[in-house]
Amino acid sequence: MYKKNWSLFQIRRSGSRFINSHLSTIQIIFIYYVLMTIVSFILLSLPFFQKEEANVSAFDMFFMAISTVSVTGLSTFNINEVFNQRGIILLEILFQIGGLGIMMFSTFFFILSKKRISLKRRQLIMTDMNSPKLSGSVRLIKNTVYTLLIIQLIFGIIFSLRFYFSGHHPNLGEATFQGFYQSISAVTNSGFDVTGLSATPYAQDYVFIPILILLIIIGGIGFPVIMEIKEWLVYRRNQTGFPFRFSLFSKLAISIYFILFVFGTLAIYLLERNHLFNDMPEIQKWMSSMFYSTTTRNAGLQMNDLNDFQTPTLLLFSMLMFIGCSPSSVGGGVRTTTIAILGLYMLSFIKREENVTIFSRRIADQDIKKAVVVFNLSIAMCFFAVLILSITEKQQSMIAIIVEVASAFGTTGLSLGITDDLTSIGKITIAILMFIGRIGMLYTLMVFVPKERQDHGYLFPTEKIIIG
Repeated sequence: MYKKNWSLFQIRRSGSRFINSHLSTIQIIFIYYVLMTIVSFILLSLPFFQKEEANVSAFDMFFMAISTVSVTGLSTFNINEVFNQRGIILLEILFQIGGLGIMMFSTFFFILSKKRISLKRRQLIMTDMNSPKLSGSVRLIKNTVYTLLIIQLIFGIIFSLRFYFSGHHPNLGEATFQGFYQSISAVTNSGFDVTGLSATPYAQDYVFIPILILLIIIGGIGFPVIMEIKEWLVYRRNQTGFPFRFSLFSKLAISIYFILFVFGTLAIYLLERNHLFNDMPEIQKWMSSMFYSTTTRNAGLQMNDLNDFQTPTLLLFSMLMFIGCSPSSVGGGVRTTTIAILGLYMLSFIKREENVTIFSRRIADQDIKKAVVVFNLSIAMCFFAVLILSITEKQQSMIAIIVEVASAFGTTGLSLGITDDLTSIGKITIAILMFIGRIGMLYTLMVFVPKERQDHGYLFPTEKIIIG
């Protein structure tokens, strides 16, 4: 028995050495997400979590597993017709893992069990959270998870009471179940519809919708931003210690998030005020515009049939979905700070300035290069996805395909209803986009880069090229 246990220990140790010596942290994270997808597929396929009359193919269930881990919200079947209450609870758990990140969620349980967090795990955490530094990552995880769980608990109770007393769900048990689901779904930006109605029944609820918008923003603005806002509130209350200063990342993330929110709200209002929103009261027009400006960034909830929107509005939705949320958040897409850096870079080029600066800080050249690479690769990938779907899904309109592709890459979940009608090639294309959207374009590219790169040690001569 002793020898057997020692042999198992040796095998695990050898496997760990092989992984650490041959695979980069990004490649390890990629493998973890693949394994999590497989585990999710196995769990979701169990009859224990499904209704008796459920009949879903393994292919569609695997698509569902990818959509769940990437917290996208696209599905090829009606969730409320397949999963029972146990299945919905399982989805909520998977939303937490997919939204917070595998390393963050697993490390949180390491912290609870008071296990030592190794240097390798800290490096994996830094990679999974897209953090620029190693120090403070464990403390950030602990505070982030506690904060988000408390937020979900508080607003789960608020939603439950709201649903019960407003008459949306007269049964207290059902009101509680739906209230907590909506709270978890909003914070994790999952976008899965378990009722078949999404947020439609609450379109005129002027209490529920603003809170829903707030929760979606909390999930998508970035975990470091949430923690810095929390620290700022504590500082404002106590007024002790050194003066608090927001990091450049938080300033940039908050600024671009607010700019996109205002831009989206105004654009949607102007496009739809005399169309889909024509018969609505003025306050509902603005609230609907704010809701769609927020939900298209990652949440995927809807109060109207997307087919009722005009084509220009759907193109706007696609652009917002492509941008997505902030880095180190539950969201996907090209990320807000990528767009912000590109905008600042173009502005500095037009002004003929040598450096890209914002908030009295200079943005590193390496970050500018990353932004350019991520944006260009994302555009190219989405273009080829649209090209593939336009060939395989000839019965679908081009705008429906564009929305589907942008929704998958932005891990949003909005659709014109074509997901379940896609061919096998179409579903595989969308599934790949969802997975890449969750991992991130840059990290997906780095998966194929060897752990050790050979440096030439010398520079080639510079020569000018005609451009433009």
